[in-house]
Amino acid sequence: MDGSPGGDTALGSRDVDRLVVGQVGRVVRCESTPGVQLLDAAGVPVVAVDEFLRSLAASDSPATTLYSYASALLRWWRFLAAIDVGWDRACRVEVRDFVLWLRGSRRHGSTVGFAPATINHNLAVLGSFYDERMAAGVGPVINPVPGVTADGQRRYAHHNPMEPFRRGPRAPLRQKVPQVGSRGLGDRAFNELFAAMGSDRDRALLAFYVSTGARASELLGLSIDRVDIAQQMIGVHRKGTGRLQWLPASPDSFVWWRLYEGRLDRPAGETAVWLTRRTPIVALSYPAMRRVMQRANDQLATGWTLHDLRHTAARRMIVDPSVSLTDVQWVLGHANLSTTAIYLRPDEDEVIVRVRQHHQRSADPSPAVLVPSGYRQAVLDTLLGAGHAR
Repeated sequence: MDGSPGGDTALGSRDVDRLVVGQVGRVVRCESTPGVQLLDAAGVPVVAVDEFLRSLAASDSPATTLYSYASALLRWWRFLAAIDVGWDRACRVEVRDFVLWLRGSRRHGSTVGFAPATINHNLAVLGSFYDERMAAGVGPVINPVPGVTADGQRRYAHHNPMEPFRRGPRAPLRQKVPQVGSRGLGDRAFNELFAAMGSDRDRALLAFYVSTGARASELLGLSIDRVDIAQQMIGVHRKGTGRLQWLPASPDSFVWWRLYEGRLDRPAGETAVWLTRRTPIVALSYPAMRRVMQRANDQLATGWTLHDLRHTAARRMIVDPSVSLTDVQWVLGHANLSTTAIYLRPDEDEVIVRVRQHHQRSADPSPAVLVPSGYRQAVLDTLLGAGHAR
């Protein structure tokens, strides 16, 4: 299929609704720099992506970012393989059709496509990839991913804080991202989820998640040497910066951890706290823990995620008047206070309950005001004012 602007793709003849993208290629971790590689259908590393990831690694990007970018580019490579267009021949039309495919892609039994934030992230990764390759003198002449502005710069990147901020239009192909507040679980929902856990390990993990507010990957990367039972704290490496931060945890989380650890046959030399329950016994991965949540959701007919537990921890701290917003920011590891402020948005269910209580109080008749015997009304009007309740 011709991927040039003058080909059939420019006429919009490609039927992306019926496009079937196969599982071509994969992302693998490796020992050499940059630590992650994108392999094509033949199992050979893609040179262009490898060079791009090396540039990211040289810019001190964390391993999690490299893996995320490689996974986003894997989607793009699979789409290009399905339409038979080379990465260096792709143009704006291919990117447009890629977005349409992401919006309507059916994956893992889901009836909806990728989330708007995921699509926008994919476009940002593609834009960075083509910018870096074009700077190296390879690839297309024009970046096929439309920029935020005509010159490719971020809108309001140097905004004067003294001037009013006016949000401009979205960049082409970018999706509307719905603004959501906290997604924390209520006490009843959390108790039901906790009861659905099938082992002491899973119960301990939930207790640590909801008391420390650590991210899913941060807690799963916990090692034995970073568990301080005496101080009731655990040390996690923060996402992005990699900074070690000690977080206080609830006493019951350590109780469940001791129950789990007491029944565990830990392999010699294994330092990871969370291990698989089946042989071979290795460190518990994020997909494995996500599967634990999926089994509990299937049992409860819910859709909770590991990140919802982080929201739950934040909401519990926010409603405590003795914990300040900056305290919550520190615990969650947010760089900006504005990120923490999203947890100040009230939960819809809580608002509905409070408003119903307000309506109930408004409907109750006010108690009648009785005039004490022995006092004349004129005297009360002088003391309390003529407009006081009678």
